[in-house]
Amino acid sequence: MLCVIGEALIDLVAELAADDAAAAVSSYRAHPGGSPFNVAIGLARLGQPTLLQARLSRDAFGRQLYRHAAKNEVDLSIAVAATEPSTLAIVGLDEHRNATYDFYLNGTADWQWTEIELQRAPQDSGWVHFGSLASWTEPAATVIASHLSRIRGQATTVISYDPNIRPLLMGRHSDAVAIVERSVGLAHVVKASAEDLAWLYQGRTIASVQQAWQQLGPSLVVVTNGSSGASAFTASGEWLSVPAQPVKVVDTVGAGDAFMAGLINALIRADIRLIGDDRTQARGDRVRRVLDEAILVAALTCARAGADPPSAAELSAAQAGIQAGLGVQPQAGTR
Repeated sequence: MLCVIGEALIDLVAELAADDAAAAVSSYRAHPGGSPFNVAIGLARLGQPTLLQARLSRDAFGRQLYRHAAKNEVDLSIAVAATEPSTLAIVGLDEHRNATYDFYLNGTADWQWTEIELQRAPQDSGWVHFGSLASWTEPAATVIASHLSRIRGQATTVISYDPNIRPLLMGRHSDAVAIVERSVGLAHVVKASAEDLAWLYQGRTIASVQQAWQQLGPSLVVVTNGSSGASAFTASGEWLSVPAQPVKVVDTVGAGDAFMAGLINALIRADIRLIGDDRTQARGDRVRRVLDEAILVAALTCARAGADPPSAAELSAAQAGIQAGLGVQPQAGTR
């Protein structure tokens, strides 16, 4: 069983006017979102039994989040029914249809975690994923880090982390770097974007940061880089890269979260050991195949509107299409 810890919020996504040459917004549509929420949805659609450990407001937006998670067969048995309002993210699209974000998060449900609430998680979860706003927004960040430190000490559960940097919300740069590096040290698998690293470590190469992060404790450090694909640094000291999958982009909303879900799913299916003395199994062609699959999951998400990751059947169909030389074919989506 997988457990995902973190925020579940509402994305108010810009709807562009019919003539969107100037990227003019005609309205906003409310979509369930939040990086951990999206990862949980992505994992469930890929066939992984997934618990979502989120604080879901009782307001109208919270009920929308609950319905969407339940519809996608995400287990909500340890979710908290919160009295605070839902967090809102305003999602704009630039002239290249890349997503931009503004947030309304003061006093909202996602940051009020207590130790007792986090202890609802089963002790035998084989994998715990965390990251994004809840991992660096107080008071949630300290409570979650303490909880995961205990899990890491048991050495029986794989922990994955995605910082999902939002510079406008990160506060003082040096503090942000320290918080992120603390979380990196708690994880066995880390995924970040090239944009994340550029903000955290201006002027440093991706490979040098991956190597430095790996020395903090992870078995695998993966970095996504848009149309340049993704790269990984392993516990055996190996660096490798995989190209992007060509696709007609509708938008990039949820692409990084889809990649994260695809990465976790592929690592589990490949049965790559990430804890203990055998963690050097994460290397070479095995990791390359894992990255290929995660990239394809993200590409399928970019090919349709919003954070709408593929199902296991859609992923298999896309893989068959690629093997047949047809490339990534458009799919209707399930949102």
